[in-house]
Amino acid sequence: MLISPLSRGNVLDCDEYIRWIRQALYTLDSVRADMDFGSHSWACFKAQQAAEYALKALLRSLGRPAFGHNLVALFSEVRDLCDGVDNELALCVGYLDKLYVPPRYPDAFAEGVPYERFTKQESEMARGCAERIIKWIRGCSRCESRT
Repeated sequence: MLISPLSRGNVLDCDEYIRWIRQALYTLDSVRADMDFGSHSWACFKAQQAAEYALKALLRSLGRPAFGHNLVALFSEVRDLCDGVDNELALCVGYLDKLYVPPRYPDAFAEGVPYERFTKQESEMARGCAERIIKWIRGCSRCESRT
C-alpha cells in the first residue's frame, strides 16, 4: 500500500485497484469480440461495465465507497482528484451511464428487442468512451505503476 496525495493522507489499497482495473481491461477487450460478432447491445453494456469497474477501481483504492451502477454519481466522486476532465470525458460518462439497462432488457423499449436496436456506431462510440474513461483513470491513479 502507498501513501498518496490523492488519498488525502490515507493509505492506498493498490491491490484492490489492480483487481478492479484488470477486470475493467478484460471487459473492455471483450467488447471488441462482441462487436466483431455483431452483438452491439452486449458491446454497449460491457463498455458501460468496463467504465464502472475502472471508476470503482479508483474509488476502492482510496478507501471510498464504490457502490451502485450510476456512472455519473461514481464519476462525481473522483472528477476533482485529477486533471484532464474535459467536456468530452463528462459526455462519455453520461453516454455510458444510459447503457446499463436498455442493452439487456426487452422491456426497456416499447417494442422490439435490444439486440435489434443497438448499432455498430453505438457500440463503437461506447467502446471509445470506455477507453477514454479508463485511460483517464489509469493516468490518475498512483497505483498504476504497480499494474
